[in-house]
Amino acid sequence: QVQLVESGGGLVQAGGSLRLSCAASGDIFSKYAMGWFRQAPGKEREFVAAISRNGGSTNYADSVLGRFTISRDNAKNTVSLQMNSLKPEDTAVYYCAAVWTITVTVIVGPRAYDYWGQGTQVTVSS
Repeated sequence: QVQLVESGGGLVQAGGSLRLSCAASGDIFSKYAMGWFRQAPGKEREFVAAISRNGGSTNYADSVLGRFTISRDNAKNTVSLQMNSLKPEDTAVYYCAAVWTITVTVIVGPRAYDYWGQGTQVTVSS
């Protein structure tokens, strides 16, 4: 079992940048594929980015492709989301999630994830 804690959210103007981090504990981090999801008020939780357990494969939602970058450091048990060129529509609570995988694969569906952090608020002003 793994515990996840997000940090790095905040208020930023449109065009600005933020870096979210997710610290994992409780199990061997490199056993888990990781993902970032977000949920805006009144909307369903949506996929943002995902990374395989070894960091060799990534996947992004079309809405963030070219602006966001997911990365992980298995030695430090962290996964990060670098967000550039932020837009007001990026405003949401951002969650990191983990799922144990045998293979090196990227998981994009939220229902596949077993462990979730508490979320961190990102607000982008226009």
